[in-house]
Amino acid sequence: MKPPRVILADDHPLIMDALKNLLEPEFEIVAMFTDGQTLIEAAPTLNPNVIVLDIGMPTMNGLIAGEWLKKLMPRVKLVYLTQNQDQDIAKEAFRFGASAYVVKTSAASDLVGAIREAVRGGFYVSPLVTKGIVGPVMHTFKKGKRNNRLTLRQKEVLQLLAEGHSMKGAAFILNVSPRTVAYHKYTMMDRLSIRSSAELIEYAMKRSLVAV
Repeated sequence: MKPPRVILADDHPLIMDALKNLLEPEFEIVAMFTDGQTLIEAAPTLNPNVIVLDIGMPTMNGLIAGEWLKKLMPRVKLVYLTQNQDQDIAKEAFRFGASAYVVKTSAASDLVGAIREAVRGGFYVSPLVTKGIVGPVMHTFKKGKRNNRLTLRQKEVLQLLAEGHSMKGAAFILNVSPRTVAYHKYTMMDRLSIRSSAELIEYAMKRSLVAV
């Protein structure tokens, strides 16, 4: 039986090298990427079974990339490996199709176990994230309601603005008009009840939409 094909995506090359060494005895590492945009462009041609990805990546963060990947490759398993222990971020990842959410400070064996569980069709969440949650964990994570949901395009605009791009610069990267970027910006501000650009950037930072 062939080993599961795995893609790694993290903006820190040293972390990816360590992950590659950890996983290679059991899994086939077919590619490694340092940003979400390149990942979603290349992944469909590589036929992976599992994608291990971070949330805080430049150009396109892992949550946006994961949402795109599940649209392009519905059967692929997404395993998030991140420093973020925020339960709301984890819930959002599962709502968009994640199979596992592993905190980087967990034991290395947790990641291996999470990938195995994902391949079997199951789910895994690091205990550091689920601490204090009572009841069926996965039901809580997958079915939780989210208010003020942003569209994929709005999330892309938000990340670029939060990374310091002007509206004109963001428009160039997204291949849209500056007026379109402005429309998305002010629509987000209205939907989120945010009154200034600074508050919008703060919102993005709190939700790990900016690579650090």
